[in-house]
Amino acid sequence: MRNFEHPGRSVAVGRSGMAATSHPMATLTAIDILKSGGNAIDAAVAACAVQCVVEAGSTGIGGDCFALLAPNGSDQVIAYNGSGRTPSAADFKWFKDQGISEIARSSPHAVTIPGAVDAWTRLVADHGRMSMVDILAPAIALARDGYAITPRVAADISHQRALLAVNSSTRRIFLDNDEAPAVGSIQHQPELAETLSAIGKHGRDAFYRGDVAEDMVSYLQALGGLHTIGDFASAEGEYVTPISATYRGWTVHECPPNGQGIIALMILKILERFTPSGHPLNADNLHIEVEATRLAYAARERWLADAATSNVPVDFLLSDEFADELASKIKSDQISDASGIIDGVEHSDTVYISVVDKDRNAVSFINSIFHPYGSGLMAPISGVLFHNRGQSFVLTEGHPNEIGPRKRPMHTIIPGMVTRNGKTALSFGVMGGHYQAMGHAHFLSKLFDYAMDMQSAIELPRLFPLPGTTTIEAEEAIRNAIGEKLQGRGFKVIPPKWAIGGAQAVWIDHQHGTLLGASDHRKDGCALGY
Repeated sequence: MRNFEHPGRSVAVGRSGMAATSHPMATLTAIDILKSGGNAIDAAVAACAVQCVVEAGSTGIGGDCFALLAPNGSDQVIAYNGSGRTPSAADFKWFKDQGISEIARSSPHAVTIPGAVDAWTRLVADHGRMSMVDILAPAIALARDGYAITPRVAADISHQRALLAVNSSTRRIFLDNDEAPAVGSIQHQPELAETLSAIGKHGRDAFYRGDVAEDMVSYLQALGGLHTIGDFASAEGEYVTPISATYRGWTVHECPPNGQGIIALMILKILERFTPSGHPLNADNLHIEVEATRLAYAARERWLADAATSNVPVDFLLSDEFADELASKIKSDQISDASGIIDGVEHSDTVYISVVDKDRNAVSFINSIFHPYGSGLMAPISGVLFHNRGQSFVLTEGHPNEIGPRKRPMHTIIPGMVTRNGKTALSFGVMGGHYQAMGHAHFLSKLFDYAMDMQSAIELPRLFPLPGTTTIEAEEAIRNAIGEKLQGRGFKVIPPKWAIGGAQAVWIDHQHGTLLGASDHRKDGCALGY
């Protein structure tokens, strides 16, 4: 039970439906869709489309998508990988011959073929009830008629003002006289409204073929990109077999590689080999979480890649033997040896959506353009803002995650689902780029080790060890409480650039026939049930 004398939020409660998103307009849209006869996947896609408009720095149709679905609240979880591939001409040797040793954020080579629209249309066709015209109508109206800027969106634009000022289209749409807009000011995206309308009427082909595709390809090619109309026309996501691991008797489901869900499972398996004690955020508990994360992320940098083109040893990474080996490296009072190749990360922007409907269909849905406002590149006629997911590739020959033709990069965005006794109990996700795998483990540990309610677990202060370093980004409350203790164990503790991540979750209470929802205060959104 939360202390009602302290600031915070109560969990949302409902019986017929529940939605949790990082923007109030998206949550409201999801509830409206459910009330009008749509199911959970209809509501999730509608909410995501709205966020592509009103929270454009976090997501867009120029990005990628992953989803987990649990039909009728069962434990038969369905996974969909909607991440895009590189152009067919993106051969490693070409980059080497061009002298390109790293992929810059605003380079056209950071833009893989966006997979979101294909994922939306496929999931709705296979599992939804409503037409894409009706599902996209709220987003189209907001893009055409205007939407008000919320506080977190205003802050994100302010942080990315220099990036947005470079491209004439992003400068025109997102900036006000080259400055970040004020909270409550109105923005319009008429070009995006037309593109969404075309997708609603004509489906995926309106994006991957025809005028919209021509606009995207010609723009990227003018910047030196290798993209072709054929690359867009052949874009296709796929259903994949979920991976899972148990934690304290609960089964946690994730999408398989190329996503980093496997890293969340690895962290949980390591944590299960320790018994937490005292306050969840005391120095000893967080030391173990940090060390488990550093070890699992070192494995990520070594092995994680597109399983369709590289040999990712999933069974080995999730084996008890490997978890035992990693856990044995953790010392209670000093840093372990967890070498990696990343020397700093940005907590990237993403939207995560959780929806459960009256039939207990549960959808865990995540859509991203990676860094805030992605690459900063926008196709001028269609209004498509491109992600920069290609930056996750490694330009090291022979590495599993090296760039190559029609290849998907290592992906940070991961939806989560938890089941027990043949039923889905929890649909959840944690935004925040590279942080997400640790975020999953951190959140579930607080639920199952400390019996915290979802909202209280989400509101706890966060920290994140930057992969490949001994530096920890820690929010203010952690720095003040135990920062010196962590530094005494050999870590460097620094403030994050901004609040770490964001989370949403929906719990299905099968005993009482109710739904509980939670949403992160680090974003503008909320959970609503009815």
